[in-house]
Amino acid sequence: MEKKILMKGNEAIAEAAVQAGCQLYFGYPITPQTEISEYLSQRLPEVGGVFLQAESEVAAINMVYGASASGARVMTSSSGPGISLKQEGISYLTVAELPCVIVNMSRGGPGLGNIQPSQSDYFQAVKGGGHGDYKLIVLAPSSVQELITLTHRAFYLADKYRNPVEILGDGMLGQMMEPVVFTKPQFPPLPSKDWAIKGKNGRERKVVGRLTLEAQALEEVNLRLHRKYQEIQKNEVLFEAFGSPEPDLLLVGFGTTARILKTVVREGEKKGLKLGLIRPITLFPFPRDEINRLANQAGKVLVVEMNLGQMVEDVRLSVEGRVPVFFYGRTGGMIPTAETILSRVEQIVS
Repeated sequence: MEKKILMKGNEAIAEAAVQAGCQLYFGYPITPQTEISEYLSQRLPEVGGVFLQAESEVAAINMVYGASASGARVMTSSSGPGISLKQEGISYLTVAELPCVIVNMSRGGPGLGNIQPSQSDYFQAVKGGGHGDYKLIVLAPSSVQELITLTHRAFYLADKYRNPVEILGDGMLGQMMEPVVFTKPQFPPLPSKDWAIKGKNGRERKVVGRLTLEAQALEEVNLRLHRKYQEIQKNEVLFEAFGSPEPDLLLVGFGTTARILKTVVREGEKKGLKLGLIRPITLFPFPRDEINRLANQAGKVLVVEMNLGQMVEDVRLSVEGRVPVFFYGRTGGMIPTAETILSRVEQIVS
């Protein structure tokens, strides 16, 4: 029998990163994700890696750029205002096609906000919080165990597509403790990083990064990146379906909110309600086809988020106006309860 360990979410991410071959970490402390830095400050030197607390979030993301350019597996993490400060560097990482993992344990906002859990960074993560036509691969775990498996997957996908991957959690997920099992990451082999800068030493000169000032050339760069994003949308969609396979109402939620929605489905069954749940695990690529199929089958959709309506826009785009899409959200660090959501469900289906 596999050994289970009781572990905090932030620490589980950190250990999973080490298991995935993360060699370097650059970050700056901010609640509610500081335990990631704290854990790696001790753990990385034990495996021959390097932990460095940068002087700022801006410095940290640019250190990630340099480390990734050398071919190393590298990670940074932050929350709220810290991720905002990293946006310019993230945009540069995407155009240089440098793989890395970025963790956002999101908190209430805007501005300084508070340290309570929130999902109001969805637009920032999925729509590209920095400048330019770029996309991150965005993974949305909903349990401490999934923090481990998706951290493993994040490093693999980053290298496979030469693209930054963001793990979008929240303050609750980072702080909660659950029993977990660590298994060795197993993914298909990837080609060697022959693009990486490892010193000339008689080899051909290599340059990582793009400074493209001519409009047509820059358009070609954007179109090539767009083709990569289309490939990711085609091949890497992940979601979980829960509840009735033939629902009268389809619920959609991600991360911590999806855990609450599972309770709503179970309690609804006791009242004779046929409810289904789609939990997007990849926020980009988004499971639009499956949402479209089940939404048309159910005839109604309710999206629940810890924000004032962000993923709901992607759900509405997915259903193409064929069925009504309702929304319920709490913001500022407030957490929706199963009771209030179920009350909203009953209003919709009555």
